[in-house]
Amino acid sequence: MLKITFFAACLVISALAEYHGHDYYDYDAYPKYKFEYGVDDSHTGDKKSQWEQRDGEIVVGSYSLDEADGSHRVVTYNSDDHNGFHAHVLRVGHGQHPHGESYSNIEQHF
Repeated sequence: MLKITFFAACLVISALAEYHGHDYYDYDAYPKYKFEYGVDDSHTGDKKSQWEQRDGEIVVGSYSLDEADGSHRVVTYNSDDHNGFHAHVLRVGHGQHPHGESYSNIEQHF
């Protein structure tokens, strides 16, 4: 029964590919997009934003958010086939640790 189901699924896929006038295994996919969004909800205190764009294998972007401890985090990142993924994290403001310890303006690189 499993062989018949698999064979029927293959026939359906082949028929759909022929119906649309091309073979789904022969395509030139070049990913390209750009987006951005933001949230600023005074009722919940949720404040964040992000943007990103991709052109082929090169991706660049940034996001930011207000942390629960009162600091603001900004992350910028990029990625490509040669260098991999890199992010730069910046914390702005004085955050308050739950145990009362204070920290501020921390930078991290990944």
